[in-house]
Amino acid sequence: MPRARSRYAPDRGLTGRMVTTMFLIGLLYVVFVGVLLAALRGSWPIILIITGGLFIAQFWFSDRIAAYGMGAREVTPEQAPELHGTIDRICALADMPKPKVAIAESDVPNAFATGRSEKTALVCATTGLLRRLEPEELEGVLAHEMSHVAHRDVAVMTIASFLGVLAGIITRIALWGGFARSRPGNDPAGILLLLIPLISAVVYAISFLLTRLLSRYRELSADRAAALLTGRPSALASALTKVSGQMASIPTEDLRKAEPYNAFYFVPAFSAKESLGRLFSSHPTLEQRLDQLSRISTDLSR
Repeated sequence: MPRARSRYAPDRGLTGRMVTTMFLIGLLYVVFVGVLLAALRGSWPIILIITGGLFIAQFWFSDRIAAYGMGAREVTPEQAPELHGTIDRICALADMPKPKVAIAESDVPNAFATGRSEKTALVCATTGLLRRLEPEELEGVLAHEMSHVAHRDVAVMTIASFLGVLAGIITRIALWGGFARSRPGNDPAGILLLLIPLISAVVYAISFLLTRLLSRYRELSADRAAALLTGRPSALASALTKVSGQMASIPTEDLRKAEPYNAFYFVPAFSAKESLGRLFSSHPTLEQRLDQLSRISTDLSR
């Protein structure tokens, strides 16, 4: 018998956005591969192998690669009793199977979740986060991360980000990998071949914007789901304020190491006060998140 859904509040808005994003990304993917096949007709088996292989690798291994890159080390209940105890309480509240529990040795106060499904999920907190938060604040943060697992948006973001990666790789292969060959100037395939860098740039830009829009909404959705599950939106708001405020005291070198993984984190880490990363952030602003939690707190108090 299939297991019943978790007790996390369902989010039809998130589901609708994930379906729409996946449809648009899939359509873009088909068009992009079609252009490549038309331009590189003699190399179509290689294109199919590369695109298929990259998709499989992205879906099956990107979560492990990301967890490894962020320094996640799986821990036992004996090694981290408080962290395991908090995860156990959330699992009981949400009626979810327990994910793998990990700790990352980093002073950057943060947490993240990876995994294609509940069976492969991993929830990790940094040592910097564990040192700074009170138990109820930590519970709010981990409930936020567990909601990503419950809503399966980690897997959707993994697939959605694939096309941007593919566009860059295929362009490099087409330009410098030996696919290109001289064609008559009036050959349509030759014209398409010359347009591949431009098409790739457009594909990357569209997929980037789609994933950023989805990512910002899913963070608000995770905050909302965690606040409703724990019944303590003020604790999550306190954690958000504390973690965001502490980022300014973290050495720039540590922030630069963490910055590439911002899409996974509870709170993004920026190494500069003003940057393009902030402009195109994968997270909504702190003010937006706190405002939503304040409204939830008001509703619950009624």
